[in-house]
Amino acid sequence: MVQNAFSALSWQRTLYVNGFAGKRPKVPAQWHELYKAGKEVMSEKAFAYIAGGAGLEKTMEANRRGFEQLQIVPRMLQNVEQRNLSITLFGKLLPSPFLLSPIGVLEMVHSEADLAVARAAAAFHVPFIFSNQASVPMEQTAAAMGNSPRWFQLYWSKSDELVASLVQRAERSGCQAIVVTLDTTMLGWRPRDLNLGYLPFMEGKGIAQYTSDPVFMQLVREQLHQPQALETKPPITWQAIRGLWKMASAFPGNPLANMFSPLPRAAVRLFVNIYSRPSLTWENLRFLRQHTRLPIVLKGILHPEDARRAIDEGIDGIMVSNHGGRQVDGAIAAIDALPEIVQAVAGKIPVLMDSGIRSGADAFKALALGATAVGIGRPYAFGLAIGGERGVREVISHFLADLELNMALSGCKNILEVREATLKRRS
Repeated sequence: MVQNAFSALSWQRTLYVNGFAGKRPKVPAQWHELYKAGKEVMSEKAFAYIAGGAGLEKTMEANRRGFEQLQIVPRMLQNVEQRNLSITLFGKLLPSPFLLSPIGVLEMVHSEADLAVARAAAAFHVPFIFSNQASVPMEQTAAAMGNSPRWFQLYWSKSDELVASLVQRAERSGCQAIVVTLDTTMLGWRPRDLNLGYLPFMEGKGIAQYTSDPVFMQLVREQLHQPQALETKPPITWQAIRGLWKMASAFPGNPLANMFSPLPRAAVRLFVNIYSRPSLTWENLRFLRQHTRLPIVLKGILHPEDARRAIDEGIDGIMVSNHGGRQVDGAIAAIDALPEIVQAVAGKIPVLMDSGIRSGADAFKALALGATAVGIGRPYAFGLAIGGERGVREVISHFLADLELNMALSGCKNILEVREATLKRRS
């Protein structure tokens, strides 16, 4: 049985006691300060990739505006001395309703990347959804978590054989669910990255799940013996040479040997060509069910009809998400889409939610609107940039404490009561 050892009051007291001794928290407790501190330590390219959104970033703005329009109506005299944040999800008892949503290419912000996040998540028994675009193979990340819960995010490749291989590896790594990201069948228009002319995958970053996969590497070797179609090649510059060295360093093995091997470049070329499938349809999902007994979660659902179709297709859960505003500019805010989807699902399967959650109060609002659990995204990436594993731990602690205190001060002693809490929308 999972015990919720975390205490908001204890964490709050620790921060104040440390402050009395002149020690402030390494990671700011407020999003705006966290954002500022993270930006200071990230490279320009890393910050653009992590912080940026699609187009004019109106979806990112809508995500925040959606939360700001919702107001909590606290109830008094409810006896909240004993508090419990635990939930049950897919038959597993979890100490809190938080997940760590998948974020790719974490090596851009910290050298320990996914491993640091995994250890931090395990310390709180918070499920970490391994990114398909991770910087560390899932087997290594899983080993860092012991028996703590983890899931796997799947980008559906153009190779079904590769899809099956990734899912089977996830099962062997102890993942407890497969999260299929539906909203990234191609990259959105992301001006921050485009203005820098930078895509980390071109340097071989964020493709560790692929270069560690036997099916993918067999496809790479087969590609070497096939005539290549004309492709866009970068001009020969010192910048391009540095990029090749980074590519060679990211590829498994000796970087110097990799510089003279065709494999790293072939792997990057193949990845770019097959990592996602624009032709993906509902019918493809049946293939996934044939290859895994794990719960399947569809991530990126924003329309209630898609939620109903997911149930008809036998899907186990959905995640209301707009990819943190990184894909469609001007899309509906995830928090605004949530109520209709919860109504459409009618309790038949869990409804998870991410995109725009920046505090425990935001999580409270999502839970009150019917979310079973909520995903933290960019905040933990900023914490990772600032302080590695410790930074992620502090971000999780801030979120847990903020949720628990808002919950109790609103008259709720458990998550079931949060789901019955009253919210009002600003007029």
